[in-house]
Amino acid sequence: MTRRDFLKLTGMASSGSIAGAGSLSALARMATAFKTTAPLPVFFFGHGSPMNAIELNEFSLTWRTIGANLPVPNAILCISAHWLTTKGTFVTAADHPQTIHDFGGFPPELFQVQYPAPGSRALAGLVVDSIGQTHVHEDMEWGLDHGTWSVLRHVFPQANVPVVQMSIDYSRPAAYHYALARELSALRRKGVLIIASGNMVHNLRMVAWDKPADSAFGFDWAIEANEKMKKHLSSNEYQPLIDWQQQGTAFQLAIPTPDHYYPMLYALALRTDKDTLTYFNDKAVMGSLTMTSFRLDHTL
Repeated sequence: MTRRDFLKLTGMASSGSIAGAGSLSALARMATAFKTTAPLPVFFFGHGSPMNAIELNEFSLTWRTIGANLPVPNAILCISAHWLTTKGTFVTAADHPQTIHDFGGFPPELFQVQYPAPGSRALAGLVVDSIGQTHVHEDMEWGLDHGTWSVLRHVFPQANVPVVQMSIDYSRPAAYHYALARELSALRRKGVLIIASGNMVHNLRMVAWDKPADSAFGFDWAIEANEKMKKHLSSNEYQPLIDWQQQGTAFQLAIPTPDHYYPMLYALALRTDKDTLTYFNDKAVMGSLTMTSFRLDHTL
């Protein structure tokens, strides 16, 4: 517990007064909520179309199965492809983060979805203190975008687990994000479920719109890039994935912009030599997207 965390919790950021009983109770709740646990899994979710939030298909049903078999975490930290910042890294610190509908052209029922999970100032503070290579800023305005809630409303449908999002500083290269993510590893032993949400192959400009969103179809270059990524992941060859811009034409087509790719690096960076990597929803859709996802599970 740092002095900064103490001041945040006790409301004494600008005074030297002694904390009252209510503030001490808040401090005790934080200590209890983030006590040491066995390492929790880490997930990279290929989230695909926002419609997966309201449809029951093979992808969303897999997400439901995952949630049904997970221990309930103390809190969730999500790195989503849909929160890009350019002036630093931020974490949400609002008590009640809004549900952000950051898309257009979809049915009205998708815009009506709310995911009222609470936030966690305590987890936001832990994230700030965990990262040393840069100062992480707390943000009171951003909420939960669809990269987060489209998945979580299936994994934890009751929205009863606190959720914090961390932004991706889009001005920084892949190596920066990989190094930053490694500093989050201790949170796994604090009952924090870390999830990253994006797509390994994501080229909206080349989508085959005539193909159903859940039917298997991938262009040759999309399948080639996806299989090469999986090969590097399975072989613990991380440098080619960090140096993704040097991996040839298939990678260039698969990653025209790295917004959906970077979250995968955040999950990958948290892998230890005691983690097993398992794929799920490993499928190409609409030609130029892959839903390929993986989880890391600590083994003794």
